[in-house]
Amino acid sequence: MIELNGSSLRLDQMHAILFEESGVTLNDEALIRVTKSREAVEKIVREDRTVYGINTGFGKFSDVKIDEKDTKALQLHLIRSHACGVGEPFPEIVSRAMVVLRLNALLKGFSGIRAEVLKRFAYMVNHRIHPVIPQQGSLGASGDLAPLSHLALVLLGEGFVWQNGKPVPAMDIWKKHRLQPIVLEAKEGLALINGTQAMTAQAVVNYLEAESLAYNSEWIAAMTMEALYGITDAFHPAIHEARGYPEQVDVATRMLGWLEDSQLTTIQGEKRVQDAYSIRCIPQVHGASWQVLGYVKEKIEIEMNAATDNPLIFDEGETVVSGGNFHGQPIAFAMDFLKVGVAELANISERRLERLVNPQLNEGLPPFLSSEPGLQSGAMILQYSAASLVSENKTLAHPASVDSIPSSGNQEDHVSMGTIGARHAQSIIKNARNVLAMEALCAMTGCHIRGAEQMAPKTKAKFDQLKEVVPPIGEDRIYAPDIEKIAQLLTR
Repeated sequence: MIELNGSSLRLDQMHAILFEESGVTLNDEALIRVTKSREAVEKIVREDRTVYGINTGFGKFSDVKIDEKDTKALQLHLIRSHACGVGEPFPEIVSRAMVVLRLNALLKGFSGIRAEVLKRFAYMVNHRIHPVIPQQGSLGASGDLAPLSHLALVLLGEGFVWQNGKPVPAMDIWKKHRLQPIVLEAKEGLALINGTQAMTAQAVVNYLEAESLAYNSEWIAAMTMEALYGITDAFHPAIHEARGYPEQVDVATRMLGWLEDSQLTTIQGEKRVQDAYSIRCIPQVHGASWQVLGYVKEKIEIEMNAATDNPLIFDEGETVVSGGNFHGQPIAFAMDFLKVGVAELANISERRLERLVNPQLNEGLPPFLSSEPGLQSGAMILQYSAASLVSENKTLAHPASVDSIPSSGNQEDHVSMGTIGARHAQSIIKNARNVLAMEALCAMTGCHIRGAEQMAPKTKAKFDQLKEVVPPIGEDRIYAPDIEKIAQLLTR
């Protein structure tokens, strides 16, 4: 079980919650903070102080005062009216992340929500009750209003949740668990939806997948080097220490580790003096992508523990301040940066794949790795497919964060589009994974032709693992299932 306290959640803990089915518990001190913050809201309502979101309208309606008797209806109307997301739903794993992150943010105790609501969130995590949340409709500022409203609907017994991969009415689930829906009190609706948890949830999943893919890209590249008699001198530690980027040094070290004791790699001058950039510059290019991942990780871990709603309540209600922590610009930039870093892993992978299949470049391997060149096409169209995906990535890598459209009568006149950036980053990761799967299939085929028994022990172990999933290219076959199987392997 992972204890949540609003301030110390890490990505490795999110991995445990998302991919290892760990549950969550709530820190007692955090719940005390939450209770005190709630008491402050109730005092504001009793004293009829005018405070945004508690007894006023929202956005452009912030100047409209709401009677005390209508504060519950105000929150209900807010959730229903803002639940206007469209398109395909987020993957269930992202929905789970969204619940965890919203819970963790509210545990900071600055939002004025009841502990009862947060305990229901924890129940949802621990019983795998995951809301169905449409992906499209968030501007990424004023919070991820539409996606988080669909999340909040489930608490109210409205909307839908996932069950066995299919949407079912939320009320059916609460009846099954013998629980009543939550009835929102003053400010609670706003506390639930004013935040960046949709983009951050997708960002968490993106980072975890991208990190895994970056590690996998290295052994795939090492296998390609063996198939092409690659020159290992380019990974000499002195070269990379001379430049000074730690990530570049680390990649070069890992590459030498993968290729240790290989009988297929060469040294400079043995077959040629130097390799093409897609081989020789693996530490420089992959290392730069690791720099991107480092930046992204830092920003995500800050945002996972951030208070991102509005207004925030301090000093037990004596200070209630309206601000803009719901603005998603930090995550928008991080996701746009991640798109570029992952797209480059695919770009260089496609260039290595081209060298494996091109008879002008592949050091004597059969043209397109065909067992009968001309009669059988071999891997010819794998390169076409990879080229298509890297080209698509270049379009998706256009930064979402440079766009903004005013909303709410121009009151909310600058927005981040961070959720769009996070969604596009997920598409780039999927495309990159498929490109690397294609390189892996061609690299294992090249090593099979060279003689797999000559491979380095570590790459040979990966070769054997791949071979359990798909065979090397031989007689022409339908390659789409092979790509999918290897891509699945690369998600681990």
